[in-house]
Amino acid sequence: MDAYGHLRILVSMILGLGITRVLSGLSRRIQSPARTEGMLAQTVWAVVVLLGAVHFWWWEFGLRRISDWHFGAYVFILCYASLHFVMATLIFPDALPDHAESESFFMRRRRWFFGVFALTFGFDLFDTLMKGSDYLHALGPEYFLRLALGLCVAFAALRARTLQRVALIGAVWLAYDISWIVRRYDSLG
Repeated sequence: MDAYGHLRILVSMILGLGITRVLSGLSRRIQSPARTEGMLAQTVWAVVVLLGAVHFWWWEFGLRRISDWHFGAYVFILCYASLHFVMATLIFPDALPDHAESESFFMRRRRWFFGVFALTFGFDLFDTLMKGSDYLHALGPEYFLRLALGLCVAFAALRARTLQRVALIGAVWLAYDISWIVRRYDSLG
């Protein structure tokens, strides 16, 4: 097995845990609608995390072009994948007391969530640079705009005081991110 194949297995496990966490949390929303009513912000950002993890899994296929792997790069990619799992656990924590409302918990912990979300854009830049200058140039100038927009979204959501505003910011980012993915990553070619 080559180094990329070895890394791909561990990245898949980490992302799989995060995706499972989000899907389980969203499933609980369907199973207990009365208990989870009005959790729009949490649901929107859960979909953002889900899409982000799936997108990460897809674009990391570009790492196959790297032939000379070093331990630092290996750890970096594992840390990057782990950020998606951490965001999933911040959206859907392990256990909340019955009297705790999940969305108010999310709002109280939003500094952590949006801090990690912002951190993913720094990791994204280094990840892109690892794939080479040809890869970076193929993404075009919008790539840097996307990074800046992602950071602005993170800070705007961090500063938002209402659940509705946090949900709206998440919906705007989700729409843009879907557009970006469809336009840039439709094919692994």
